[in-house]
Amino acid sequence: MDTVQWIVTVAGIGMIVAIAVYFLFKSEDVAMQARTIRGVQELSIIVKGGYSPSVVTVQRGTPVRLIFDRRETSSCSEEIVIPEYGIRRGLPPNEKTSIEFTPASAGTFEFACGMNMLHGSIIVE
Repeated sequence: MDTVQWIVTVAGIGMIVAIAVYFLFKSEDVAMQARTIRGVQELSIIVKGGYSPSVVTVQRGTPVRLIFDRRETSSCSEEIVIPEYGIRRGLPPNEKTSIEFTPASAGTFEFACGMNMLHGSIIVE
């Protein structure tokens, strides 16, 4: 192999290792507790290539307001789906969208984009 082939091979191996490390050792989000404002649990979630935070903790029996702050135009993140609460809502690009519901039972409930590629969880205590 000549020098160019060596460089391409080493760069390719480096990219494979970087991708493997990213997916295998990606740190999990720490659950963020919603704060209560005038009797409503409220938390902002940034939507940009994923959800941040992707795990939120709320108390059952108290109304919840999740504010999705979509900071991108990717077609994947243009909708939020929370099946447990029958929620399916569009998220306009570069805007904030409030989703409100009252969790009646404890558990962990998933939310995702309309394509089911971006994921998050709501932990109800």
